[in-house]
Amino acid sequence: MLFVYVNVIIADGYDIIFSQTSVTMAKNEVLHDKDIREPLFEFLENTYGKVRILEEKRTGAARADVVMITPELLYGIEIKSDADTYARLEKQVRNYNWYYDRNYVAVGSSHAAHIEEHVPKWWGIITVEKSNDGSLDFYILRKPDVNPRIKDKRKITMLWRPELNHLLEINGLPKYREKSKQFVQEKLLEKVPGEKLWLQAYEELFQRDYNTIGQRIKEYKEKRKKHA
Repeated sequence: MLFVYVNVIIADGYDIIFSQTSVTMAKNEVLHDKDIREPLFEFLENTYGKVRILEEKRTGAARADVVMITPELLYGIEIKSDADTYARLEKQVRNYNWYYDRNYVAVGSSHAAHIEEHVPKWWGIITVEKSNDGSLDFYILRKPDVNPRIKDKRKITMLWRPELNHLLEINGLPKYREKSKQFVQEKLLEKVPGEKLWLQAYEELFQRDYNTIGQRIKEYKEKRKKHA
């Protein structure tokens, strides 16, 4: 992992945030996705504090470039580097809107002047550009607002069955071993108030261990067979 050092200056109530990273590039070099990612992650960590970053997270029929989990909210972040076009953005925006509480688009300087025309008004906008010395500067040009098109039935599909089972347990609900994953998702949405459920769900995502989750899913399936 590439580590960079970020100094954050907050101005105008955090509407614009400036960050200069230690990554140095030629002034006239075009920014690609791979140039932006690691510095962006450091910028987000310094801006939001406790976060977990997931890359290339498949949600439904599409894939989010970046998912940022905080204790209170789930963020989707689409990266459009100087080398990217808007060809798929309309479809990507629709998919992000179904799954995430807040959304950002992070863009290279070539898109900064026109990106507002391509994303909804509730999306936040982060721009990244090279300074005179070749380092990367990040600016939050617009903060994200409440996403009015989020669908809870889609968002909860981001949780795996063992995580759903844990939510059943901590909320005192039956285990529903013989029921489908969709049944459990709907039962949690029905029985647990959203303000409680989503905080618990984000904690599950924080604690997810990709090294052990496969074994947990396998054990669940074996237990289900025994009770069939």
